[in-house]
Amino acid sequence: MCSSTETEAGAGAGAGAGAGAGAEATQDSNRTARERNLENWLPVTASRKANWWYSAFHNVTAMVGAGVLGLPFAMSELGWVPGMGILALSWVVTLYSLWQLVELHECEPGKRFDRYPELGEHAFGKKKGYWIVMPQQLIVQVATDIVYMVTGGNSLKKFFELVFPSAGSIRKTYFITIFGGLQLLLSQAPNFNSLRGVSLLAALMSVSYSSIAFIASAIKGSQNHRPVQYGIRATTTAGTIFDIFNGMGTIAFAFAGHSVVLEIQATIPSTPEKPSSKPMWKGVVVAYLIVAFCYFTVSVAGFWAFGIGVDDDVLVTLSRPAWLIAAANLMVFIHVVGSYQVFAMPVFDMIESYLVKDLGCTPGLTLRIIARSAYVILTGFIGICIPFFGGLLGFFGGLVFASTSYFLPCIMWLILKKPKRWSFHWIACWFSIVFGNLIMILAPIGGMRQIIISAKDYKFFS
Repeated sequence: MCSSTETEAGAGAGAGAGAGAGAEATQDSNRTARERNLENWLPVTASRKANWWYSAFHNVTAMVGAGVLGLPFAMSELGWVPGMGILALSWVVTLYSLWQLVELHECEPGKRFDRYPELGEHAFGKKKGYWIVMPQQLIVQVATDIVYMVTGGNSLKKFFELVFPSAGSIRKTYFITIFGGLQLLLSQAPNFNSLRGVSLLAALMSVSYSSIAFIASAIKGSQNHRPVQYGIRATTTAGTIFDIFNGMGTIAFAFAGHSVVLEIQATIPSTPEKPSSKPMWKGVVVAYLIVAFCYFTVSVAGFWAFGIGVDDDVLVTLSRPAWLIAAANLMVFIHVVGSYQVFAMPVFDMIESYLVKDLGCTPGLTLRIIARSAYVILTGFIGICIPFFGGLLGFFGGLVFASTSYFLPCIMWLILKKPKRWSFHWIACWFSIVFGNLIMILAPIGGMRQIIISAKDYKFFS
């Protein structure tokens, strides 16, 4: 599959895959035939046939994921006012930073920054920019896929426990393995647009199970015969501080979609008359309205119904009516099946580009099967080893999600656009940078503590 000398990178491999390449004529004219063939084969740039509604459901699939189910738990760590404040502020800040990425996608005439690291190279310099952005984006995507492995296994196990009570004795490990096996098959989809059916189904499922969590929690809250305790769940000062940190990270995790925004926009055709930013932004606005509905309704209803007694996955706390909660858990499973792939596709693109460009491997089916299967198996193994949902949300949410979603786009905007001091964009950028850095510094501390507490009673491969 690989040779010691560099092979021709996919000559003819992208036949028929470069539809819409005329729109990229200026950019392509500066590339060699080998580079164009590779771009037409890599999963992010192989097809540029998407529309604004592709942007909408891809962004919903990327954004409304496992994180929404942890928001009531975050509220129990933060309390009503701080919890709602941080959630609302995060929604506004991340919508602003997402707009910046959409606008920066074609900030240079005739050139498209189809991948997050490419924009980083343009902003920070060739070598420095790549190593600033690439590790952060990669950690976000790999961490999300690990959490989705856990979420998929948890949800499938919960579904079977509710529908077939005798399945309660089956280990969670087996359900995570089933989820991983399904990902091994789906991972062979050739490019981003070939996942449009899976992503659309996943987006519909995310809205559906969020609605179920909201409605079921609201019904439960209205039927509570005993008073529900609100406030915060910790009883000590140290516990309160750590819980606040973890709650901030959990909210940050819910806004993880920025790491795939440029890659989603890369699938939309672009001309000087009709730049890709217009349909992309239209889809983003629709997606963010859906995000607002899902996040705020689930957060308020889940915390109102259960108070500080809510679990780190609100669907675990809900148990009645059994058939409805079983359906919601099945919807979560279907959603994370698609969402896993949306986050994995840029990773596949990165891996395959490295194997072809740097190691001289020949692009083709064999390369994809081996590279992508290895990635799925790795994320599945890690998920089996550390299936601590609440702690993972807080730890990863703060560690890198805050950077890629909250303030890294703002830093690049300051460098590339150079807004006037004390102008709206200058103030908005610096506010987002400070807010995001606070989350990045504090949240991993709370998330790690949560993982350590959960690990005390955990047996590997249980």
